[in-house]
Amino acid sequence: METVHHDVLLIGGGGAGLRAAIAVAEANPRLTVGVASKVYPMRSHTVSAEGGAAGAIRPEDSLDEHAYDTISGGDWLCHQGAVEAFVREAPEELLRMEHWGCPWSRTPDGRIATRPFGGMKIERTWYAADKTGFHLLHSLYQTALKYPSISFHDEWFVVDLLVDGDRCHGAVAIELASGKVVALLARSVVLCTGGGGRVYPFTTNANIKTGDGMAFAYRAGVPLKDMEFVQYHPTGLPFTGILITEATRGEGGHLVNRDGYRYLQDYDLGTPEPKPVKRSMELGPRDRLSQAFVGEQEKGRTVESKWGDVVHLDIRHLGEKLIDERLPFVRELCRKYQKIDPVHELIPVRPVVHYMMGGVHTDIEGATPVAGLFAAGEVACVSINGANRLGSNSLTELLVFGARAGRGAVQEVENAPDRPPEAVLRRALEVERRIHGDLLLRRGEGERVATIREEMQLTLEANVGIYRERAGLEEAREKLRELRDRMKGVSLDDGSLTFNTELPHYLEMENMLDVAEAIVHSALNREESRGSHQRRDFPARDDERFLAHSLVRRSPEGEPRVELLPVTITRWEPGERVYGR
Repeated sequence: METVHHDVLLIGGGGAGLRAAIAVAEANPRLTVGVASKVYPMRSHTVSAEGGAAGAIRPEDSLDEHAYDTISGGDWLCHQGAVEAFVREAPEELLRMEHWGCPWSRTPDGRIATRPFGGMKIERTWYAADKTGFHLLHSLYQTALKYPSISFHDEWFVVDLLVDGDRCHGAVAIELASGKVVALLARSVVLCTGGGGRVYPFTTNANIKTGDGMAFAYRAGVPLKDMEFVQYHPTGLPFTGILITEATRGEGGHLVNRDGYRYLQDYDLGTPEPKPVKRSMELGPRDRLSQAFVGEQEKGRTVESKWGDVVHLDIRHLGEKLIDERLPFVRELCRKYQKIDPVHELIPVRPVVHYMMGGVHTDIEGATPVAGLFAAGEVACVSINGANRLGSNSLTELLVFGARAGRGAVQEVENAPDRPPEAVLRRALEVERRIHGDLLLRRGEGERVATIREEMQLTLEANVGIYRERAGLEEAREKLRELRDRMKGVSLDDGSLTFNTELPHYLEMENMLDVAEAIVHSALNREESRGSHQRRDFPARDDERFLAHSLVRRSPEGEPRVELLPVTITRWEPGERVYGR
């Protein structure tokens, strides 16, 4: 079996992975760094982020204001020490991106431009028109290319981690072009694989977002944290799920129901006034805007469409000049995928799964409980997002904690053995035998992967969506057990080695079932409503019992086991969740 050795291995080539790789190269240029990604780095999902990245820079802003907005917006479930570190390092990272070539939009006097974003009292979202993720990823990739110590394994599909005892020694991957299975051995490993929104049918997430890194860590014995908190974005296109950025509302867009009425004024969005002022109601937190959509749906005030109920986003009053200057990608998406021009027509939108607040349990440096294994970005949960992420914090998060995880991985190299134990290589050979033997030879008349995937997605949408209750969650739990059993009967039609796309889909399905299982069991255990987790049978927030993170582990019998970990409170005691003060 072929082996490839690196000092540090990054799994995932998006924003967090590239930032971590650069941090390693800067901290110790003598270390070899490998970046393994199932797509080319510029195809990573970071490229699709549109609205901006948060960092306190305006004179009227402060680090404490950014921290409070984040903690309150997360419904008091955030690790407050991590949030304080995050807001402190955020402006430094965003300025560093400026130096690396990110073309931040400017005010007429040449200063960095900022725009308002949901749940934030002050304009602190830096932006590059509405293609911020695209420009960030380009700048990171171009910067990474200048370091000779960084090498890329593009279109290498990582199958699983290589763990012996309590230490990670690398991963097993398939080179998609040849079908060759390779052991990627490393003294430190950083998971940067992104989220797992594809466990749901309607999502802004790309097809590659199948929760791989979360599943790898879960199977390796690392707990997944706060997996019940799945964020719906209130404005996705109804068929594709493509995101219409929050920046449209930051620039002054309105959400209206079938009667053309700005319905958000009828809902509690967390404002201190009885009703929000008209200019700010659309900038409520994403979880509450998504919940308001359900309210309109139950009142019969949404619009029926081929792809389910929708409301409308109206930006016509902004004018063509502003839209083309600040929201050009929104106009392009509407023209291509909805055949409408938002300069003249209403945009149909609905809530779609957007982001996972939960992920691999890490400390503030990105380290997991398994030695030599780190995580950063959406795959990780440190947690700065708590029960609901504020828009534009995520791009900054992957920079801040990508850099931290990279530096932590460098320090861990010194503690790692020069060579992995023989058990690690035996494990790699077992994976190779399973892929080239069991899976590629599994031919016949069995079920298709797509059938299992669709049933899983529809189950989660119906029972683990914006609102949940015990009966539906228990139904989802039993359905997932059934689907896991049925996976044993799935057959593959493609037995070839060269660019076999069916094999990765099967392996991704196994990962998605692990992620879905963690979401459902965590949601069942949390008998309260907090942020994006809304239980109709437990409608109130319960700080006495559940001011705590959920940690879900796989028991020796293979069943998930959920326990609670107290939230780290440093300066801000839990209070009423408000914005716009």
